[in-house]
Amino acid sequence: MKKYLIVTLLTVLAMACTSNFEEINTDPNRPKNINPGVILGQLQYRIVNSSMQSARGLTHELMQVDAPRSSAGGAGVHRYVITPGAGVWSNFYNYLTDIQDIYTLADGLKENNYKAIALVYKAWAYSILTDLYGDVPYSEATRAVEGIVKPKFDQQKTIYPQMLTDLETANSLFDDTKILTYGGDQIFATGVLTGGKNLGIQRWKKFTNSLRLRLLLRVLKRDGEINAKAQINQILADPAKFPTMAANADDAIFRYPGTFPYFNPYYQARTLDWRDGTYFAEFFVNRLNADNDPRRAIWMTTVTVAGQPTYRGIQSGYPTTTEYVVGQNSSYTDALKTLPQLGVMMPYAESEFIKAELSLLGYPTGKTPKQHYDAGIGASMVQWGTTLPATFLAQPTVAYPTGATTEKQLEQIIMQKYIASFFVDYQSWFDKRRTGYPVLPRGAGIPAENKFPARVPYPSYLQSQNPEALAGGVASMGGDDSDIKVWWDK
Repeated sequence: MKKYLIVTLLTVLAMACTSNFEEINTDPNRPKNINPGVILGQLQYRIVNSSMQSARGLTHELMQVDAPRSSAGGAGVHRYVITPGAGVWSNFYNYLTDIQDIYTLADGLKENNYKAIALVYKAWAYSILTDLYGDVPYSEATRAVEGIVKPKFDQQKTIYPQMLTDLETANSLFDDTKILTYGGDQIFATGVLTGGKNLGIQRWKKFTNSLRLRLLLRVLKRDGEINAKAQINQILADPAKFPTMAANADDAIFRYPGTFPYFNPYYQARTLDWRDGTYFAEFFVNRLNADNDPRRAIWMTTVTVAGQPTYRGIQSGYPTTTEYVVGQNSSYTDALKTLPQLGVMMPYAESEFIKAELSLLGYPTGKTPKQHYDAGIGASMVQWGTTLPATFLAQPTVAYPTGATTEKQLEQIIMQKYIASFFVDYQSWFDKRRTGYPVLPRGAGIPAENKFPARVPYPSYLQSQNPEALAGGVASMGGDDSDIKVWWDK
């Protein structure tokens, strides 16, 4: 009898412990159903981390913004040695899967604003991939659920029209009378209506059309194959339908909140990795010194020279026997490691420099090249938290050269755009390939056979994972070296 009572008691206790098991063990902070907002915030954080780290990891060294303190053995991006780029490739294709999921979920829920945001991210991500590598998987990418695990490579000339179409579609899908139903957006404030309008959605539209102008400018010399001129005129002729960035509030920046889990990815970087192993290059420092540029104090440390705090850089492309002493040249300030606005996708400043170039080419932007140029410089100052000095734009090294040749005016525009592209993924390199500017000095340690790179070679692991498609891509490109030019650059 006693044994029976014990068994009965244990059974009752067991039932009591498990009857509400699901309720007790459900995390109230974890969403029960996947929706576009759940994916969006994490995507925005991770993808901008990759693009921003790529800026420092490749663009800054290649474009003589910085250089490593020592670099033996003849290798180094600053000596134009470009290794196969696996990181960006694998990361961005993972993100593109998330982007497709956002679009698919939003389509089922009839949430057009999420669909539009997904299309913008798709165009932005693919533009970076194709401008880095050339021909890449596009039409069959992110279709593993359909059994396509070895996607073919599409030619860049067929990818660009699709990206531009996606951006035009996104512009038409955005509805500024609605909030984002499921939240998640960490770029613009899209969760509230002001006077019946969603200002965040309006800023998404401005980013969309400014990004479209970026891509159209890149393929302008291919106008015979793609109607770039007509599309540029379409955007500029109807700013109500195709608004573009008009103020710093329109900056497409992931602003790191400094709270878990959205920290600036550099915030715990060791001093050795952040400052002592890399210094700013002479080309970049000397130009900012000549301009007496106030952004130096935000970006760079000083060293003491003859008793005075000085911004000093090192050579880029230096001989392999050179090694710079720790602490004797300017490097990145520690404040940048926690700076919220480091997650740049596209700043308003870039939009103004794009319009300066378009105005120079005769497109009806509504302002002169100088007006756009001056606005671009001022916008960059505001973006980085400083003030445009009263006499800055009148300095001989900065003043817009009205009346000079078109080529000289273009060179001046691109130089200031280059400075304003600090931490903006690969854009200054893409502009260099497109225009030839800025003109970079060739370091004495760069082997004569090394050419300034025109692309990044495909990841080596594709030789085993997707060899047939890779072979097709290489054949279409005419090779896989870093000096093979992409379609728009030929």
